Amino acid sequence: MMNNTMIVTQNDIENMDSRYRAHFVNCLSGFKSANLIGTCSKDGIDNLCIVSSVFHLGSHPPLLGMIMRPHTVPRDTLKNIKDTGQYTVNHVHAALFEQAHQSSARYPSEESEFAHLKLNPLRSSCMSAPFVAESHLRIALKVRDIVEIAANNTELIIGEVIEVNVPDHSVLEDGFIDLEALNTVTVSGLDSYHQTTCLDRLSYAKPDTPLTSIKK
Repeated sequence: MMNNTMIVTQNDIENMDSRYRAHFVNCLSGFKSANLIGTCSKDGIDNLCIVSSVFHLGSHPPLLGMIMRPHTVPRDTLKNIKDTGQYTVNHVHAALFEQAHQSSARYPSEESEFAHLKLNPLRSSCMSAPFVAESHLRIALKVRDIVEIAANNTELIIGEVIEVNVPDHSVLEDGFIDLEALNTVTVSGLDSYHQTTCLDRLSYAKPDTPLTSIKK
């Protein structure tokens, strides 16, 4: 039996303490991806930050979306992406999540988070933006579009995938990537990290056709 339901209105949210509201609202969308975003400034300084707003936009062409917060404080990652048109997305795994979380600290722009976090940049032949060598799934992207969202002054970065580094054992015959085999973690709220357990993979849904398990 479930506990009594807490009813929260728009007015209640508006009147919450700012930190309480940030935690509460950030949990509403459920589990999110945890990624380290690698960029390089025009002056050659590598930058790294954790982002939980990367999402699938399309497969052909292969596009990922990413929401970046407003420029109320300096945003080195966003500036570097706008200046260079390129960035990397690096999955966070169970042995990496504490360093990834620490990347949200406000280090000076002239200092690289890689050095502070004792992580290693890995260069691709296709761009100057660095991969995170310690990540198990690394993606290089070039900017296709940047959309300003008037509702809250955030910006949607639309990137096209131009290179993927992934262990071959985790890619199944049908193209499915077994993220659990890579120990990829998820985020809830602002600061809670989770490992996952696959319930099943299900067959393509059709009317009047029973679902079957396709998990191997």
